[in-house]
Amino acid sequence: LSSAASDVYKRQVQQGDVIFVEKLDRQADEVVNFDVLLLGKDDETVIGAPVVEGAKVEGKVVSQVKSAKVVVYKYKAKKNERKKQGHRQPYTKVEITAING
Repeated sequence: LSSAASDVYKRQVQQGDVIFVEKLDRQADEVVNFDVLLLGKDDETVIGAPVVEGAKVEGKVVSQVKSAKVVVYKYKAKKNERKKQGHRQPYTKVEITAING
């Protein structure tokens, strides 16, 4: 059990978890490492200041994906001004392969 930091988000992960992080410039099957903020082992918990020294969470990029479309619609009443826009946030799907530390 580990608390891993990627970008500005912190996530609690275990080996085998699949998480979505902000888009990383990596191809499928590439390895990505995350810093560990808190590490739980058997009966003890190690808290980093700010990170746990020597501990890394290792993951494998599964694919690049996009979220569901969000429709943004702006208009000004009585002015015949309308603007419809769509947005799909890109994410990287990562499978946690190992927690070292």
